[in-house]
Amino acid sequence: MEAIKTLIKWVIVIGVIVLIWMKFVPWLKERHSASTSTAESPGVACASAAAAASEAWGSGVGRFANPNVDMSAWDEFRSRVDQQARRAQERCLCGDSACNRAKGALADLRGLISEMDSSLRSGSPPPSDLVQRQEAIDNAINSAREQAQQAK
Repeated sequence: MEAIKTLIKWVIVIGVIVLIWMKFVPWLKERHSASTSTAESPGVACASAAAAASEAWGSGVGRFANPNVDMSAWDEFRSRVDQQARRAQERCLCGDSACNRAKGALADLRGLISEMDSSLRSGSPPPSDLVQRQEAIDNAINSAREQAQQAK
């Protein structure tokens, strides 16, 4: 009986730790990034947000390149990256050339996400130029970041 009580206590402790890790840590990171980005120029903030969205895509899309994709995992991943891309687009409302370049890269990223989604849902292979398009998106974002830093 004592072993069951100890086990229940451990399950509760682990559950609290997981809850903190899943909810509090991302909230804290987002809050920290919002406070540090207030000193950034709009172009730098835009390019940084676009880079984060592109990194989220690039770091996880490889899991879905092979057949027999777990569609619920894909839906969660796609939703998370789409949300980051939307937030980045909201930060890219300035009219300077860095924001415009980053907005174009984000539009390309969202198009790539949409094409990948369509191919996975239809059972066809991913876009054959996936890597090249990702590289072009990253290059455009890097260029936007350089432009924004030069404009400071």
